[in-house]
Amino acid sequence: MTSDANTSVLDPALQAGNHKPLAGYQPLHFLWTLEAGVATITLNRPDRKNPLTFDSYVELRDLFGQLKYATDVHAVVVTGAGNNFCSGGDVHEIIGPLIQLKAPELLMFTRMTGDLVKAMRACPQPIIAAVDGVCAGAGAIISMASDMRLGTERSKTAFLFNRVGLAGCDMGACAMLPRIIGQGRASEWLYTGRSIGGAEAERSGFFNRLCAPEELAAAAHALANDLVAGPTFANGMTKTMLHQEWSMSIDQAIEAEAQAQAICMLTQDYHRAYAAFVVKQKPVFQGN
Repeated sequence: MTSDANTSVLDPALQAGNHKPLAGYQPLHFLWTLEAGVATITLNRPDRKNPLTFDSYVELRDLFGQLKYATDVHAVVVTGAGNNFCSGGDVHEIIGPLIQLKAPELLMFTRMTGDLVKAMRACPQPIIAAVDGVCAGAGAIISMASDMRLGTERSKTAFLFNRVGLAGCDMGACAMLPRIIGQGRASEWLYTGRSIGGAEAERSGFFNRLCAPEELAAAAHALANDLVAGPTFANGMTKTMLHQEWSMSIDQAIEAEAQAQAICMLTQDYHRAYAAFVVKQKPVFQGN
């Protein structure tokens, strides 16, 4: 993330007035805070283990789309209220109504949910999922689509689509999960829909690390603050390349990274790092 002066040349959409702060954003279907460049999204229906509704899906999709142009957000933490992350789609507000729909409307819904994952991957800010308790269905997908995941021993992650008669290929799971935990483990998780405890999720590489439940929020925000203190424009470039290179050959990836790194070498943060190295100081990055 950089200043308007630096980014307007790189992205024509910014010249159309889309580049703006999100400090005043007021969501309708979840909680939002923004402090020192770290945005926190809290799914907030703790009495139902924080399920998603049609409206919250749409609002999350649109918010992550806006984050692409946010000037004041440099890292995102996604978590759930109470002692759970997210139990997936609300049984009564999503699952029940879907049974009444015909194929065209069902496809509109599944494309909309997939667009949430696309928006999460397209926003340049690193996303950290802080996962405690239940993390099931679409909740497991949201954590999967995040860049990093912190969990607890008591967390229970389940890609449970086949338990409700659906395929495991939901919202990009068959593409993304094998890249995180390997083809064999992903196959088992998606075929069985079983619940994965925190320790197994960490061993499998799904969680970056485990935290005590009472320390989870602080650990997630500490990691986010570390990212914000770094070269945030370069972090955004790293996220972009991690995503885009999935579909590239090695030669294409090397060329794409050459171009990306050359752009980063034009930033003031790169110059600051060199100047700080010369005088044996720690660089203070400013994201431009």
